Amino acid sequence: MIPEATRTSFRTRRIPALLSLVLLVALAFSGCGFGHRVATRQTIRVMTWNIHHGEGTDKKIDVDRIAQLIIEEKADIVAIQEVDRGVERSKRIDIITKLADITGMTYAFGKTIDYQGGEYGNALLTRFPIFEEHNVLFKSFPGTEQRGVLLLVLGVIGEEVVVANTHFDSQGNDSLRVGAVDELKKILKGYSSRATILCGDFNDIPSSRVVTQLKEEYLDTWELAGTWEGFTFPADVPKKRIDFAFTNNSRGPDSTTAAVHLRPLSSHVVQSLASDHLPLVVEFELSTEQ
Repeated sequence: MIPEATRTSFRTRRIPALLSLVLLVALAFSGCGFGHRVATRQTIRVMTWNIHHGEGTDKKIDVDRIAQLIIEEKADIVAIQEVDRGVERSKRIDIITKLADITGMTYAFGKTIDYQGGEYGNALLTRFPIFEEHNVLFKSFPGTEQRGVLLLVLGVIGEEVVVANTHFDSQGNDSLRVGAVDELKKILKGYSSRATILCGDFNDIPSSRVVTQLKEEYLDTWELAGTWEGFTFPADVPKKRIDFAFTNNSRGPDSTTAAVHLRPLSSHVVQSLASDHLPLVVEFELSTEQ
């Protein structure tokens, strides 16, 4: 569990609790017969995207084109970094609320800093019920930007799936990023018995210490299901792969629910000039077994 002292408050729009319960019960019973569960399979599409507070390579703030790309990609879960709410530079737009309204998805927002009269941080859009939500701030240091991770527990085909979204420090020295990896591992350890998807802008390349240490416990979905280089930054002339989607792809020994298995089927980078990063999309097969 996440220590109470590390939790921070943030606003969210979610499916009403009663409706979430009804959906979960219906999904659970749909996989049952004569008192036992049967195998269930479903594909889900996950996108991770640093949207650069809605500003594209043309220097225009345009939230609508970001929303349209999410719709076109048929994403079920979208992990978004660099999200402004009521910030001067992005015309005081509540970006995550507008994206949710256009896409018809539920959202959660995790503030990391106050900025220009508004809030800035990470966000998640989802088509699935939200059962838990936590915004955890990493240890901060003077003169550096506060970073954190937004973590949700979602109800997918009657099972709990953990989705975490983060944005690591961008300084040349990787010490803060390496420290964030250690913190992140401790946070996610409490959810190790459940299928987990970890997304974000890690501001480091595949051969870095940061990604290497993450891969000690998580699988890089691009390596399993992607083709070519998978470069996501900068959007106009991509040269680096710094945006990732990882999964634990495991069934924990202490799990008390049906086994959940996540298998990446495909992964691709979407060409767009709506941000200085390109979005990464991964399609998973999520299956449960008795």
